[in-house]
Amino acid sequence: MIPLIVVATAAEAAPLSTLPARVVVSGVGPVAAALATARALGEAPASVVISAGIAGAFGSSGLQPGDLALSSRIIQADLGAWDGDEWLPLDALGLSVSPQQPHAAEFDIWSGASHAAHTLGAAFGPMLTLSAVTGDANGAARLEARYPGVLTEGMEGAGVAHAAWLAGVPVMELRGVSNRVGPRDRSAWKIGEALGATRAGLARLCDLLNGSTLLSL
Repeated sequence: MIPLIVVATAAEAAPLSTLPARVVVSGVGPVAAALATARALGEAPASVVISAGIAGAFGSSGLQPGDLALSSRIIQADLGAWDGDEWLPLDALGLSVSPQQPHAAEFDIWSGASHAAHTLGAAFGPMLTLSAVTGDANGAARLEARYPGVLTEGMEGAGVAHAAWLAGVPVMELRGVSNRVGPRDRSAWKIGEALGATRAGLARLCDLLNGSTLLSL
């Protein structure tokens, strides 16, 4: 079997505990997720790291609660600076998350992810990580304009991806959709459906990786 690490918050990890993977419980947010991932990779090697859980979906994605999404890129979308109404990402500021090379906190994912998404019937596209999730329609529209084709936003993916990237381990993000990004309407959240989609998708992804015609590391 391929050694898999799945990183999820406490609320998201419980339904995943019986899967054929090492489930690592993280605190909320990218820093907590990065620390948990780095610690797990230091304790035992892994061939793939997966950030798993639930997420809000952007309206332009067409995703509905209970749908499944897999990352094509994992982006730390709130790391940069505002200059009035203009957003400046790290590269525009001459900054980098890596001391050795230019890197704007946009992480590529495992090379087989597109095929995996097709096999799972999951949407495939960019996923955003933010330390504070979006709570209004204008904010959601700005992010959709800045990141064409964006699918979801969550709070841990880029932290997991950063730690995996530093360790040289392939990474991806798998999310079940619980709600629409924008105004907070808790009555519309479908957390149970989202967790169910995440667990079912992750179970199939583990089978796919362990069957491993796709994996080349």
